[in-house]
Amino acid sequence: MKRHFSMIRDFHVADFFTLGNAACGMAGVMLAMLFMADASPSHFLAAAAFAPAAFIFDVLDGKIARARNEHSTLGRELDSLADVISFGVAPASLAFAAGMRGGWDAVVLAYFVCCGVSRLARFNVTAETLAEGNEGGKVKYFEGTPIPTSVALTGVLAFACWQGRIGESLYGGAWALGPWTLHPLVLLFALSGSLMISKTLRIPKW
Repeated sequence: MKRHFSMIRDFHVADFFTLGNAACGMAGVMLAMLFMADASPSHFLAAAAFAPAAFIFDVLDGKIARARNEHSTLGRELDSLADVISFGVAPASLAFAAGMRGGWDAVVLAYFVCCGVSRLARFNVTAETLAEGNEGGKVKYFEGTPIPTSVALTGVLAFACWQGRIGESLYGGAWALGPWTLHPLVLLFALSGSLMISKTLRIPKW
């Protein structure tokens, strides 16, 4: 007989760590919004700090799943959805809060998130093929950079905030290109997104 919250009752221990990853990502988004409301650097830095916290949860959920031999399709999908929030939407939100609010900035940030979503979807549908013939059925490498590498971008933004170089003082200034504005710093997000969807770049999986 089905009971309320029966899905949650079926979660493995690792799945709760995955949800911790998602919660950290959402906290980062909300703190970025709070920074836009009150311009408090402490809120910006706290938002950035939730990125490495999410990364820790992301690492732990994999280690726990392997240690307890509790791999599941649900866990893999949960992990991808959590990563989209913590390492896709949250860094883009922080960049927007930092001052990358021009029209071209918005295009680049949307591109970055779409690349992250595409990269995770590709991994989910190709993981079994990539694991075929490998010892233990494990994937040996990533195609393109993993989306958690965007933690480096939040580190750059946190350093910029600490130096007082966000908003009007953002590194690289602002360029007027046609009808919209571009902040050159946002090109780091374009680079990160492009590396994620690369088919030729192979990163060994730890």
